[in-house]
Amino acid sequence: MSRDSTATKARLLDAAFTEFAAYGVAGARVDRIAETAGVNKRLIYVYFGNKEQLFDAVLQRALAEGAESVPFDVADLPGYAGAIFDHLVARPDLMRLRLWKLLERPSATGLEPDAFRRKTAEVADAQQRDDVAQDMAPADLLTMVLAVAQAWFWAAEGVDAEEGGRSWSQERLALHRAAVVQAARRIVEPTAPDA
Repeated sequence: MSRDSTATKARLLDAAFTEFAAYGVAGARVDRIAETAGVNKRLIYVYFGNKEQLFDAVLQRALAEGAESVPFDVADLPGYAGAIFDHLVARPDLMRLRLWKLLERPSATGLEPDAFRRKTAEVADAQQRDDVAQDMAPADLLTMVLAVAQAWFWAAEGVDAEEGGRSWSQERLALHRAAVVQAARRIVEPTAPDA
């Protein structure tokens, strides 16, 4: 693939990310994506097939970038939850894209199943070593940690939908993050044996 086509694809993915996060798949317009990227809209179909496949490519790219930005650490699941929270504060559009995926493209999986299985296996190993709580199935425990990291972004009282956390004061942001880490710690902490 030439450098020019790689750069064109990257511009299309950037423009599509913004469009899909704002309007979802149904509301997104290929014309706007092409205009924002500064390319002929025909290239969207050449490179990605159709609008749904473009959404899937945008989602896969966002998930891959998130995985690189927030490495999984089974030895510090509370810290992992805090890092996810930080990532979402920096990129509130990710939660909107995720919501559109859940609403309009639930079958679009990107990297999620493989990554989730790998992380679940690591949690299961940590449970076997008694490093994390054993009172939940590994997938349930990981799901709870992920849910805690995202909770403020889903709560009606948590975030101005347009601001995605950017309107939080630094003090409030620090309190939310501390609550995320503490809740994750309580979820994953092994239960002390009865004395």
